[in-house]
Amino acid sequence: MTTLAPPPTTGRDSGPRHRADVPPAGGGLAARARRVFTGASEDPRWARPALWAILVLATALYAWNLSSITGNTFYNAAVYSGTKSWKAFFFGALDAGSFITVDKPPFALWVMGLSARVFGYGTWQMMLPMVAVGVGSVALLYRMVKRDFGAVAGTIAALALTLTPITVAITRDTNPDPVLVFLMLLGAAALMKAVRTGRVMPLVWSGVAIGFAFNTKMMQAYVVLPVFFLVYLWAATGSLGRRIRNLAVGTVALIASSAWWMVVVDLIPASSRPYIGGSTDNTVWDLVIGYNGFGRIFGASSSVGSQGNGASFGGEASVYRMFNEIMGGQISWLIPFALIALVGGLVLRGRAPRTDAKRAALLLWGGWFVLHYLTFALAEGTFHPYYVTAMAPGIAALAGAGGVMLYGAFKEGSVAKWGWVLPLAVAVSAVWAVVLLQRVSGSGTLYTVAQVVAGVAGAVAVIGLLVGRFTRRRKLVGLASLAAVVALLAGPAAYSVSAATTASSNGTNPTAGPNTGGGMGGGGGMGGGQRPSGNAPSGTANSGSSSSSSTSSTGQADGGGGGGGMGGGSQVSSEMITYLKKNQDGATWLVAVATDQTASSIILESGQPVISMGGWSGSDEAMTLAKLKQLVKAGKLHYIVVSDSDSGRGGSSSAASEIAEWVKENGSAVSDYSGLYRLDASDVS
Repeated sequence: MTTLAPPPTTGRDSGPRHRADVPPAGGGLAARARRVFTGASEDPRWARPALWAILVLATALYAWNLSSITGNTFYNAAVYSGTKSWKAFFFGALDAGSFITVDKPPFALWVMGLSARVFGYGTWQMMLPMVAVGVGSVALLYRMVKRDFGAVAGTIAALALTLTPITVAITRDTNPDPVLVFLMLLGAAALMKAVRTGRVMPLVWSGVAIGFAFNTKMMQAYVVLPVFFLVYLWAATGSLGRRIRNLAVGTVALIASSAWWMVVVDLIPASSRPYIGGSTDNTVWDLVIGYNGFGRIFGASSSVGSQGNGASFGGEASVYRMFNEIMGGQISWLIPFALIALVGGLVLRGRAPRTDAKRAALLLWGGWFVLHYLTFALAEGTFHPYYVTAMAPGIAALAGAGGVMLYGAFKEGSVAKWGWVLPLAVAVSAVWAVVLLQRVSGSGTLYTVAQVVAGVAGAVAVIGLLVGRFTRRRKLVGLASLAAVVALLAGPAAYSVSAATTASSNGTNPTAGPNTGGGMGGGGGMGGGQRPSGNAPSGTANSGSSSSSSTSSTGQADGGGGGGGMGGGSQVSSEMITYLKKNQDGATWLVAVATDQTASSIILESGQPVISMGGWSGSDEAMTLAKLKQLVKAGKLHYIVVSDSDSGRGGSSSAASEIAEWVKENGSAVSDYSGLYRLDASDVS
C-alpha cells in the first residue's frame, strides 16, 4: 500500500474535509438535530449509534450509585465553604472564614461550587459537573480521532478512554483531575484546528484552554506544551515566520489565561486574603514552582516548598512504574499496543507532506503519551495513581488511530513488512492483560472471567489475523480484529465495572480494581462529602500524607502518630462538635485544629468555618502566635485543639510549639475533651 498522504486542498484548511463540517444543502434546524443522533450522511450507519452507546456507558460508569461516592473531604469542604462565602469561593479557601486555601488553584472548585450554589450542596450536585466533563472528554476524543482517522478509529479511542480504570475511579471523585483532562483536550482540539487552517485564533483558544487547566492543577497542565509547540511549528500551514508569529500570540494568550488569578491573589495584601496552603511564603508563585511544580518532580526540598512524601502511593520512581503491582491495573493495559501503533503509524506516514494531518495527529497523541509517561514514571515527589488519568487520552487515541492504520497496512501492505505487526501488537498486549489479571487472581469471579476472555479472545484474534491474511479471507480478518478489541478491553472493563459498582470511601487516593497494597485501592481514603448535617468525622482515617488515628469519646485521637504541638492528626468527635457549636459565642471560627483533614471533616459536619493551622500535612506556617492572639482578642476564635506533646509537626516545630505552649499557659482546658482549650480576649496580654 502507498504511504503517501493525499495532496492538500487549496483552501485555507488543508486538512481532510468532512461533510459534517459543511452545512447540508437545504438543512435547517430539524436536519441539524437529526444529524446529532444519526451522524453525517457519509458516516457508516453504525457510527453515531455506537458513539451514543459509548457515551451512555461512560455516563453509567461515572454516575452509577452516586450515593456511594464520598469524594475527597478536603475539596468537598472547600466547595461547601464557597457556597457560603464568595470570598472563599474566589480564593479556593478551605473554610468560609477564608483563613487558608486548599493547595490547588480553584477552577475545579468553581465548577463544583457553581453547581452546588444552583442545586444545593450535596454529593450529586458536586459530582454532576465531574460526570459531565468525563463524558465530554470521551465525546471530544471521539471527534478528534474520527476527523483524521475515521469512525472506526474514533469509536475505538472513545471506548478505550471510557474503560480506562483509573479514569473511571477518578471521575467518580471530587479531585480536580477530570476537569484538567477535559480542558487539556479542548486545548488539543483547538491546536489541531490551528494546524489545519493556519489561523491564529484557534491557537489563542488553545492557549486559553491550557491556561484554565493551569488554574485547575497548575504545572501538570503544562506537560503537553512541548508537543503542542512542536506539532504546530512542524505541521501547521503557512510560512515559518507566520507560524512563529502565531505561536507567539498563542503563548501570550496562554500566559494571560494562566497567570491572571495568581497575579491578582499575590497582589492582594496577605492580611486581606487567606494563607496560600502548601506554600512556604504565602504566595501562589511559590505554590506554582514548589509544591505543585518542581517539588512533584524532584521530591522534598525546602527551596521549592514541597513535602514530597507520596511516591509510595504509586511505587518507586522508575521507567517501569506504570507496570508495577500498583499502577499496572490502573493504566498500562493498552500501553504495549499504543507504542507499537505509534511507531507503525509514523512509519506509514513517513513520506507524507509536512502538513499531513494524520502525522500531525500521531505526533500530538504520541507526544501526549510519552511526555506524561516520563513525567509520572520518574517523579520523585508526591505521586498518586490517579494523576495518570491525564495520560489516558493519548493511549486511547493511539490505540484507535494507530490500530486502524496498522489494520489497513496488515490487509493491503506486503506480508514481509506488515503481515506481522498487527498480530504482534495484539499478542503482546493480550499477554500483558493476562499477566495483569493473574496478579489479582482470587480477587473475584469478575477478574477470573476477564482473564479467560482476554486469553481466549487474544489467541483467536492472533490466529484469525494470520490465517485470514495468508488465505485472503477478509471477513475472517475483520472478525479477528473484533476479537482483538475484546481481548484488549476485557481487563480494563472488569476493573472499570468494579470501580463503578464497589462503594469506596477512598476520596484521597481513589483507585480501581482489587487492593494491590501500596495503591490502597478500594478503601482507606478520607470519608466525607455529606451535607454538613451528616455523619460525624470521627474515625475517618486518612490514607494521605499524614498519619491516621482513631478517635476516642473524649475527642482526642488515640495512638495517632505524628501528633504535634497544634493538635497533631487528631480527629474531633461529634460530642465535641456539639459542645463547640453550643459555646461558639459569636466567634467566626468554630475551632482551630492542626490539619486540613481534621478541619474539613468538622466543616462538613458542623457547617461552620474551622481553622486549619498547618495546612494539608501540618507543616504550613499559616498560623503564628501573633495571629492567634489577634483572632482571640477580636473574639473571632475561642477554641483550639492541641496535643499533649509540645513538639511541632511536619518539620515546622517552632511555630507549633510556641502556639501550643502559649495556649496551655493561658487557655482554659475543657475537662470533658482532652486537648481542647478555651481562649477569650482577657487571656491575651
